Amino acid sequence: MYQMGFYYPFYYDPTYFLVLIGIILSLAASMRVRSTFARYSNVRSLSGLTGAEAAERILHRAGIYDVTIEPVRGQLTDHYDPRKKVLRLSEPVYGSNSIAAIGVAAHECGHAIQHRNAYFPLKFRNALVPVANFGSAIAWPLIIIGLLFAGSQSLINLGIILFATAVLFQLVTLPVEYNASKRAVRCLADTGILHYEEVEHSKKVLNAAALTYVAAAATSILQLMRLILLFGGGRRRD
Repeated sequence: MYQMGFYYPFYYDPTYFLVLIGIILSLAASMRVRSTFARYSNVRSLSGLTGAEAAERILHRAGIYDVTIEPVRGQLTDHYDPRKKVLRLSEPVYGSNSIAAIGVAAHECGHAIQHRNAYFPLKFRNALVPVANFGSAIAWPLIIIGLLFAGSQSLINLGIILFATAVLFQLVTLPVEYNASKRAVRCLADTGILHYEEVEHSKKVLNAAALTYVAAAATSILQLMRLILLFGGGRRRD
């Protein structure tokens, strides 16, 4: 008979508190970044530059002329695509001259500068993308198949290991994002796009955004802990 290291009836699972903690962290981080962004979206920068114009100035100051800047639909959907060398700014950022918009645009420029300088954590994260996507997609199916087929601990462990690659991706993302924000703040100050007090306000926006990555990493770790508690350490008994 196969016996898991931990077994709970389906109607009682004390590990649900890990899921609950993750949900609370994610919601709190999301609310924080949205409220902070909304607050400084109403504060016009003294320079009057839009997010797109500020991004172009930062990139050119860094000697980068082969990155295209284009708008993308949605809110807080800003990102840098290293494969196509395209910096995509969300509609509330691309054409806005607010402190929040310029701060977010500068952050994405930070990623473009990382890419140009071959920043190792960014290269490592990009290499992890296909592995992490595959791991997060196949982990639960493997675990379920392992449970159905006479409790195959090998399949279950493989599923947990693959899920761990997604957790690793979230952890590697943290230094990448914080470094991009650090570069953004330095660029905003050096170029004079924002004045000192405005730079301090942009830091608040970027710090709030960084919390979403911290929350995502913490949630992934909690999910991995739950998998290990529920399905790890099983053993087969005759």
